[in-house]
Amino acid sequence: MVSFKELGLVNTREMFAKAINGGYAIPAFNFNNMEQLQAIVKACAETKSPVILQVSKGARNYANQTLLRYMAQGAVEYAKELGWEKPQICLHLDHGDSYELCKSCVDFGFSSVMIDGSALPYEENIALTKKVVEYAHAHDVTVEAELGVLAGVEDEVVAESSTYTKPEEVIDFATRTGCDSLAISIGTSHGAYKFTPEQCTKDPETGRLVPPPLAFDVLDAIMEKLPGFPIVLHGSSSVPQEYVDMINENGGKMPNAVGIPEEQLRKAAKSAVCKINIDSDSRLAFTAAVRKVFNDKPGEFDPRKYCGPAREEMQKLYTHKIVEVLGSDGKAE
Repeated sequence: MVSFKELGLVNTREMFAKAINGGYAIPAFNFNNMEQLQAIVKACAETKSPVILQVSKGARNYANQTLLRYMAQGAVEYAKELGWEKPQICLHLDHGDSYELCKSCVDFGFSSVMIDGSALPYEENIALTKKVVEYAHAHDVTVEAELGVLAGVEDEVVAESSTYTKPEEVIDFATRTGCDSLAISIGTSHGAYKFTPEQCTKDPETGRLVPPPLAFDVLDAIMEKLPGFPIVLHGSSSVPQEYVDMINENGGKMPNAVGIPEEQLRKAAKSAVCKINIDSDSRLAFTAAVRKVFNDKPGEFDPRKYCGPAREEMQKLYTHKIVEVLGSDGKAE
């Protein structure tokens, strides 16, 4: 067993409390490889933003759980090397689908885990979440749970349609499970194709798709039921159109890719939403930069020559999210 404290990591308890009181949200960036991790750490070290490094079940298998532990430890040391004396970095399991997976992550040094029982019947979700909470809390690891279902695709998580979280259930769920934060469904969605063209309107000037607004009335009702309780938004990538355009202009094919407008995320970040998940945007930034290099220099075969520009593009994206959307810059001096 490895304690997250030995790796220099922190759990989410203190960072969430500060975020709620301060009216900002913690960035939760998913990563799958070294370049993403480097870009995240550099952006957060330069802006002094607390950060949650998110790893899905698929990413954990891709990276290898043992290597991942040392990558997390390396991220803390790299942050210090960049001049961030006391890094506030959390390593979090995103969408854990079983007690066994969550337990394994706790044992391997994760400081936070998510147990996603949202597809289960209500009572089964409570029972599974409570079991994970009891084990994780024994090791000071924080637990995120989910109530309500998000549409879209993210690694192993697939749902055809969303089901909004029912405000009347949140007090009972949070009390009986003992979870530290709650992921809710208010209209966000996983992936780069969050909405069908039929769900959107068209901007008459640009012709681009405009997604439907988030259900802030549901969020308000949940905050009224659970005042001061940490709320999480999944599926919150904005799908920047400049990256979609760059991909399409350089041999890609991503028609009708659309995400959550940043002004809605800014509004959410000022509420009880203290963790906002972003994954697809960095994938788009990475892919756009790589495709551009391959298109401009078709003879290039050195991974450093295309992964390097991709890393720079992702760092720029992360910095933008931290400063312009979430407001978490300067909160981890």
